[in-house]
Amino acid sequence: MFMSNNACFVPTSFWLTGIPGLEPLHIWLSIPFSSMYLVAVVGNVTILAVVKMEHSLHQPMYFFLCMLAVIDLVLSTSTMPKLLSIFWFGAHNIDLDACLAQMFFIHCFATVESGIFLAMAFDRYVAICDPLRHTSVLTHTVVSRLGLAALLRGVLYIGPLPLMIRLRLSFYQTQIIAHSYCEHMAVVTLACGDTTVNNLYGMGIGFLVLILDSLAITASYVMIFRAVMGLATPEARLKTLGTCSSHICAILVFYIPIAVSSLTHRFGHHVPPHIHIILANFYLLIPPILNPVVYAVRTKQIRGRLLHILKAGAQLK
Repeated sequence: MFMSNNACFVPTSFWLTGIPGLEPLHIWLSIPFSSMYLVAVVGNVTILAVVKMEHSLHQPMYFFLCMLAVIDLVLSTSTMPKLLSIFWFGAHNIDLDACLAQMFFIHCFATVESGIFLAMAFDRYVAICDPLRHTSVLTHTVVSRLGLAALLRGVLYIGPLPLMIRLRLSFYQTQIIAHSYCEHMAVVTLACGDTTVNNLYGMGIGFLVLILDSLAITASYVMIFRAVMGLATPEARLKTLGTCSSHICAILVFYIPIAVSSLTHRFGHHVPPHIHIILANFYLLIPPILNPVVYAVRTKQIRGRLLHILKAGAQLK
């Protein structure tokens, strides 16, 4: 690495601390984290397999669910293998390019997931407020284009983050990132020189994605609830709202951990660093774990297909 005159240097790699302050417990922490990662992988692969095998599930809502499953697999796999290698083998070192790639995948696919939730809200809005046109509006082609639009938005929004770090921030005060993965702000705060542009861009993207997406989703559900309240009987209202319950639960599972982690990071100055890091990991792990559970429990078609598979497996034994 190249040393500059002001004690800053150009690193070729960084050093991830894992969960700072809990280093003696890393081997024990690996047990719950590896278990959660395994549950996330099995759960999301199961959702993909069930939707693929069950032709009655070849509908827009379940295609969006498959997109969520793929995104959750990417998010959890972007962080957990490296974290577990730190826990098990002390593999703290990560190349600069690998660090920037990890940063891109984490922030990009979190953005894509938010976009898919927005598309799912549109799907629920059309299904409830204009049911006769649902199949003609949400065709397979439209669903594919919505998924592609969410992906392209994520790439366009997040692509500049690692590029700006690579091109603008060459010198760093230290190689040590007090985190378990290469989070954008955790890397930027180590840089020498002016980081205003990086900070403003990161905050702007956070506003565009989280605030505007959540407002758009809220607006769609306000219109949905207005349409539901116009139904004749309480039974019809409950049945219609029941079709939205899985989506609402998944939205809460996604946004609440992000909100808690962000608020703790911004305002929890007296919160120990290891709590910040654990919360940051949980917001990447909780949705991949709970999304398959939510949809398996609350969706009759998925639940029925899973029970059928389990019964068939039991009969083979």
